[in-house]
Amino acid sequence: MTDGAPSIHASAVMVGDRAVLIRGPSGAGKSRLAFELIMAGRSGLLDRAVLVGDDRVHLATVGQEIKAIEVCPARILAGLIEIRGLGIRQCDYVEHATVGLVVDLDAEDAERLPSPDSLKASLLGVEIPRIPVPRGYSPLPLVVAALTTTKSSSSVNPSGDCLKGIGNHMNPTIATE
Repeated sequence: MTDGAPSIHASAVMVGDRAVLIRGPSGAGKSRLAFELIMAGRSGLLDRAVLVGDDRVHLATVGQEIKAIEVCPARILAGLIEIRGLGIRQCDYVEHATVGLVVDLDAEDAERLPSPDSLKASLLGVEIPRIPVPRGYSPLPLVVAALTTTKSSSSVNPSGDCLKGIGNHMNPTIATE
């Protein structure tokens, strides 16, 4: 896949059957988040997590009617990950995975309650769920939450406590009052 496929400065980890693509400027913590995801998989917090690539990966579209993005490591860096304070280490890796989530570290558009548009990324014309993470904020809890929870929706029935105004819940009709 690397022949002619674009290479980007990013890391990727396959969690379960999909890859988390981690983007951000140099020093933002891409390698750290990749290793934290691998450790979260080993501890049972997440499904099994395996490195795809660290620092530089290749992307390509796959599929005819339903397109997806596949990520693979740069050949020279396959199986290597930087661990700050220890240097470059060898690690188990997979040769390719389908991207299921994009994490943008030090994202300028990160907000407490993000707009639906900021929660999507377009890679090679394919729309993929995205998490914009602000500078100085730990991304691991956000990624774990995105991988292990579902979106709330107005079609979901709120709990009795929510209707009583107990807890940190928004009134479902607040916009119309």
